[in-house]
Amino acid sequence: MKGPGPLYLIAAGTLAAAAYVWWQNSQAQAADTGGGFSVDTGSSGGFFTGLVDSMTSSVQNAFTDPVTALANSNVQAFLKMIRVGEGTAGPNGYRTFFGGSLFTDMSRHPNVAHTAGGYTSTAAGAYQMLYSTWTEAAAACGLTDFSPQSQDIAACWLIKRRGALADVQNGAVDTAIGKCNREWASLAGSPYGQPTLTLAQDESNFAAFGGVQTDAGTGV
Repeated sequence: MKGPGPLYLIAAGTLAAAAYVWWQNSQAQAADTGGGFSVDTGSSGGFFTGLVDSMTSSVQNAFTDPVTALANSNVQAFLKMIRVGEGTAGPNGYRTFFGGSLFTDMSRHPNVAHTAGGYTSTAAGAYQMLYSTWTEAAAACGLTDFSPQSQDIAACWLIKRRGALADVQNGAVDTAIGKCNREWASLAGSPYGQPTLTLAQDESNFAAFGGVQTDAGTGV
């Protein structure tokens, strides 16, 4: 018998967490007002309305918040899949310049242009982010350094910006690649004319890193 998919596992965990958080907030509110815990079943809301709202918010956050998304195994597999195509899958990937040389200061994006294969680029790190792209992601996510964790969060934000974060979490890999191949030129179907992996290679790499795909064979 097939077990529950990633969506159901995430939903179960976030629903339970939401219920606990709502209960805590309700207890705190009761203490602040000096009264006992009361259940308001009126038209204005109350326990059940608040619980449903909290649960809905938690489930939505699990699929839209880049930091929360990093806990998802499909997201981790997708990020590693990207790194294979970008040539940064090795242990030094987070410190790699475009062209393959390394930097050591991870307190900030190095913003140094390198030339390789006829291209000149400021791309750096595990996801080969241009400096301009990094500044957008860092501002949106409140990132203050170029550490591996910050790079992972920024990559999730870029996937989210392409409208593919929920697709990745649900295992819709072909769909996500089709949305993200203008962000990462190495993904299958990227239109930029740079070397790309095939869709079959991307799918294979995703699976090799523990990802569970739900839309295999649908194309990019």
